[in-house]
Amino acid sequence: MPLEASRALILSCEHGGNAVPPPMRRPLAGAPLDTHRGFDRGAARLARAISRRFGAPLHMGRVTRLVVDLNRSVGNRNLFSAVTGSLDPDQREEILERHYHPYRRGVERAVARALARRRVLHLSIHSFTPVLRGSVRQADIGLLYDPSRKDERRIAERWSRILKRLAPRLRVRRNYPYRGVDDGFIPHLRRLHPSGYSGIELEVNQKWIAIEGARSRRMQGIVIRSLEILLDP
Repeated sequence: MPLEASRALILSCEHGGNAVPPPMRRPLAGAPLDTHRGFDRGAARLARAISRRFGAPLHMGRVTRLVVDLNRSVGNRNLFSAVTGSLDPDQREEILERHYHPYRRGVERAVARALARRRVLHLSIHSFTPVLRGSVRQADIGLLYDPSRKDERRIAERWSRILKRLAPRLRVRRNYPYRGVDDGFIPHLRRLHPSGYSGIELEVNQKWIAIEGARSRRMQGIVIRSLEILLDP
C-alpha cells in the first residue's frame, strides 16, 4: 500500500557541502575536501532534485565534515576530525555553536512543527564511496532504518521492492553499508519522537552520482520515480 497522503515529507543532507569556515582555512589547508572524507559527493544534487520534485523542505549541511560531522552525536569520537579534534575545548565549542547546533535545531524544529499536524517521513540523503579501506562495497543503493520500528520497516521493504522492480540490475540492500541504528541524526530524532516519526537514510554509491552527467541523471530518475510510487496516495 502507498503511504498516507497526509504524511509530511522532510529532507536533509548532513554531508552535502564541503565549505570551510574562514577560521579553519589555515588548519585545513591541503585537507582532502573533495573526497568522501570531506563530504558526500553527489548527495546534495540528488537531495535538491528530490526536494524540487516533491516540494519538500530540504535542510542542507554546508560545512565540511572535516570541521564537524553533522550526523554524529556530541560525544561521538568521530564528531570532529583529527584536525578539529586537536583544538582546545573553547574552539570546539564555538564550532558546535556556529555550525552544528543551528543545523540540528533547524531540522528538529521542522520535524516538531510537522508532527503537530500529521505524521512525518524524514529522508536523510547520503552517498558512500565505492571502496573503503580496500574493501569494495557490495551495493548500489542502501536503505537504513530501525527494524524494530514497524513503520520504518514497512517503508524500507516496500521502497526496496519498488527500486528492484524499476532497475532489476541495481543492488539494493537494507541496512547496508551501515546499520540504521548506529549513532546518527535520525536515531537521535527517533528518541525525541517515539511515535509519528519515521526516518530513513538513503545511501547511494558514489560511482553513480559523484559526477554530474547521464549516469547520475539516470540514478536520480530512478530514485525519484521510486519515491513517486512509494508516496502515491
